Amino acid sequence: MNAKGLFFVLLLLLPSALRAQGYAGLGGSAEGFALPQPGYQFEFPQDHGPHPDFRIEWWYLTANLQGEDGRNYGIQWTLFRSALKPTEVEGWQSPQLWMGHAAVTTPEEHYFAERLSRGGIGQAGVIAEPFEAWIDEWHMRGPSPENLSLSAGGDQFGYDLTLSARGPMVFHGDAGYSVKSADGQASHYYSQPFYAVEGVLHLPDGDVAVTGQGWLDREWSSQPLATDQSGWDWFSLSFDDGDKLMAFRLRGGRGDFTAATWIGADGTATPLPDGSVFFTPLDTARVAGRQVPVQWRLTLPDRDLAVEVSALTPNAWMATRFQYWEGPVTVSGSHTGRGYLEMTGY
Repeated sequence: MNAKGLFFVLLLLLPSALRAQGYAGLGGSAEGFALPQPGYQFEFPQDHGPHPDFRIEWWYLTANLQGEDGRNYGIQWTLFRSALKPTEVEGWQSPQLWMGHAAVTTPEEHYFAERLSRGGIGQAGVIAEPFEAWIDEWHMRGPSPENLSLSAGGDQFGYDLTLSARGPMVFHGDAGYSVKSADGQASHYYSQPFYAVEGVLHLPDGDVAVTGQGWLDREWSSQPLATDQSGWDWFSLSFDDGDKLMAFRLRGGRGDFTAATWIGADGTATPLPDGSVFFTPLDTARVAGRQVPVQWRLTLPDRDLAVEVSALTPNAWMATRFQYWEGPVTVSGSHTGRGYLEMTGY
């Protein structure tokens, strides 16, 4: 979707009484902010950069990696921007807020860290060309998003990676206009799901050289949820035959809203409307005091897809200010591969 990051940062703007409701109540008014529109014409490199007239935005990268010893790993690097007002000024008067999340997941452990910043003082931001996104010393930078260096770290982990795109960008929904509810909430949403990744993880037991695949999501909006929607399950899956699937389920009082994009190995994107993909939790684990689905069945009859999606480790809980589950998964069944899963509202 990536409905993901958007909602977390929006919570920063809400009064404490509303934050206590969890992920409910995020369909409030976006008065004064721009709203996504169908038919929007993307322009690059400008649209790789920030859109301060929208309430919220993110640069969200995940990667499935493998060490020289054959062990599987996952990493997350995310920068969220949220606005108190639809404008930007320099200095402490800036209404732009920034939050960064980083994580490394191993078969046994999940390490994460969080950073917060006010805009306008140089501590965090994004520049479209040459591309650079940063918060403190964490960075994602390169001549363009097609070729990047990536670094972040916390008390027990870190990583230094390079990413090179081996396929085209992908636009979700109607040419990048991604609807999120039956009421019409939407975002502008595109991805680069074809990164080849290599580099080093810095872990408590030492450095690990890794290679693998990465996926970057770019999304911006101002009113992300319908009033009754309270959580979501989001999948980005890369199959061994080269095809890929982005699929999400938003859970609401009036039922689920789903959408997906089938991405061919050549980058051809086919949008899949509400009701195309079926999501069935198969097993749960007790994580951070709650039951969280960590094994799923996804079926997509139009593509003869029936797969089981299993967490690398159930413990991939992001105990940040707004908590959620995010971690690497393996795929088996009619298609095999790897990917990432994010879940909120549990």
